[in-house]
Amino acid sequence: MSEDGSPRVRYEKKDHVARVTLDRPAVLNAMDLRTHEELAAVWDDVEADDGIRVVVLTGAGQRAFSVGQDLRERARLDARGVPRTSFGSRGQPGWPRLTERFRLSKPVLARVDGYALGGGFELALACDLIVASDRAVFALPEARLGLVPGAGGAFRLARQVPLKAAMGYLLTGRRMTAAEALRFGLVNQVVPAEDLDDCVAEWTADLLRSAPLAVRAIKEAVMRSVDLPLEEAFSASYEWEGRRRHSEDAVEGPRAFAEKRPPRWLGR
Repeated sequence: MSEDGSPRVRYEKKDHVARVTLDRPAVLNAMDLRTHEELAAVWDDVEADDGIRVVVLTGAGQRAFSVGQDLRERARLDARGVPRTSFGSRGQPGWPRLTERFRLSKPVLARVDGYALGGGFELALACDLIVASDRAVFALPEARLGLVPGAGGAFRLARQVPLKAAMGYLLTGRRMTAAEALRFGLVNQVVPAEDLDDCVAEWTADLLRSAPLAVRAIKEAVMRSVDLPLEEAFSASYEWEGRRRHSEDAVEGPRAFAEKRPPRWLGR
């Protein structure tokens, strides 16, 4: 719970879409340990609930998606002698966090408005899609604070943009504009802030038009094979592809096409 007793994370489910909102706008949605505990319960439910097909992750207010770790809390923990963390969150509240849920099978879309800094940027990098407003700002400022991007930023940024560009941002903490992020291919679309919700709605609608098992199979295959040699990628075993291949939906898609009607996905 937050300082006033209310939850730090809002979690809503409707029409196959889960909306997850970091809800500490007064501190730019900084994430403390309680936030991570609440998020862990959310991600557990997302994976377990077959009615959820798409997740939209965002931050409350118009100033920030999230500015990352709650450094005031970290300073208090340091004063108490609580050991500092390095890479990953194993053994910490909320583990495994989204940044380490490598087998989360459902697509997560980050809706970014305002600052996505430090752990907030790392959270967005762990999502499958990013839609940003034109006032979004991304950065990994850890080096300027004597820290490292321990939630995967050092690893993911170097995999998602050219290495020299990644090193430039990682070693200096420089900020990246939404336009620069789009040029690097880090985000899927940038729109004026007033159009952000409509743009997110278009993306979620498109995701919902796709067969849920096919989406999960494709996500798993891409994420598990991205660092494999091509020959190994073809011969690897993929759990969700096995489920899709033997599903009713695999029959429904071609049948609906032949009958010239919209498919009726059952997710089985």
